[in-house]
Amino acid sequence: MDRWQNINHVVVVGLGITGLSVVNHLRRLHPDVTIRVMDSRSAPPGADQLAESIELHTGSFEKQWLMQADLIVCNPGIALATPEIKQAMDKGIAVVGDIELFAWANDKPVIAITGSNGKSTVTDLTGEMAKAAGVRVGVGGNIGVPALDLLNQDADLYVLELSSFQLETTQSLKTKVSTFLNLSEDHMDRYQGMEDYACAKRRIFLHAEQVLVNREEKETYPTQGQHAVSTFGFDDKEFGMQKRDGQIWLMDHQKPIISVDDLRLVGKHNWSNALVACALLKLAGVDYRLALTCLRRYTGLSHRCQVVAEHGGVKWVNDSKATNVASTLAALSGLSLAGKLYLLVGGVGKGADFSELAQPLSTLDVQLCCFGRDGEAFMELHPSASYADSMDTILAQITPKLKDGDMVMLSPACASFDQFANFMARGVHFTQQAQRYSTQVS
Repeated sequence: MDRWQNINHVVVVGLGITGLSVVNHLRRLHPDVTIRVMDSRSAPPGADQLAESIELHTGSFEKQWLMQADLIVCNPGIALATPEIKQAMDKGIAVVGDIELFAWANDKPVIAITGSNGKSTVTDLTGEMAKAAGVRVGVGGNIGVPALDLLNQDADLYVLELSSFQLETTQSLKTKVSTFLNLSEDHMDRYQGMEDYACAKRRIFLHAEQVLVNREEKETYPTQGQHAVSTFGFDDKEFGMQKRDGQIWLMDHQKPIISVDDLRLVGKHNWSNALVACALLKLAGVDYRLALTCLRRYTGLSHRCQVVAEHGGVKWVNDSKATNVASTLAALSGLSLAGKLYLLVGGVGKGADFSELAQPLSTLDVQLCCFGRDGEAFMELHPSASYADSMDTILAQITPKLKDGDMVMLSPACASFDQFANFMARGVHFTQQAQRYSTQVS
């Protein structure tokens, strides 16, 4: 079936990196189609990169264009409930997203990954391990390279991170294996509740050959269709974990994969991410054992529980992206150290309640190091807590105390804009300081 047989006029709604990828894809594969672009922003990013022959409307949605379209390609950030989009849909005009266009054009196997947390790390790690196993792989989607731009690469496998927003407009994506990692409250301004949000994410299973779900979260299971279902979790079933001779091992159906002591990834949630990457590759027909060296060396995405320095038996971990309590709780989950944890917290608290951190902190050998505008709000959480005006002051104070087995972790549970431009700038600064101070550890 030629999906493009009666499509002559396409309207791309929303520019930016995704919109540009759609325009370039259409011009490359469907040069006879008339393309119009609209964006509600008055100066949308990417406007200067559009060909002069393509009409661009900015500052609002041009209703007449929408009603004249044969196909509307909507940016994921634009809800289908937007009145102008809904009116076009009610008229019978097809509304899709960039992932649906990818599905129409792609003939290679796909690993698709969604979830409220961890999907970027799983996507990146799965791609890195596939490369290490000798597979030509394209990695992108909601992370890094837009899916349509991946089609320009000479790949034999695609690994895609997909958001619920992208999945709303996707109905034809065939995958070798799809996974829904977990579900936690998010985007409630767009959805009618948690079930509505989960339903959008479960669209990742529509045409999946294999399905990987979280044993501990039934919301991640497909609710319709016939699927070959595999599961992962923290117990020792299927893809799981098991304690052997004092060490925790990632397990593949009772067969050990790797000890978590051999991973550079930090935290129980990251052990799960590593396990999922192995499971996805196996289900897609890739031998993950060819990539265990890659797994051992993998340090994570920038600013997400990333080991940025290691010297004298001390690890320095940049988790600057932890801008809320939930993210810091995830970083602390399952943390096991031979020595002391020096945890740096603080910044702009956004009115958050930090009390949830008290319980996990009580189980750790920790020095709580508080800084920044709202740093003093952490002081009651642990008897070890101390306050300093800046991260630099803290690092200068603690470095002489560091010993083999200790860890210095920046996981602030706060926004950064009291002292830094954004969480990336905060993470870069911590990394630079960590690499400087780590050499002073005896």
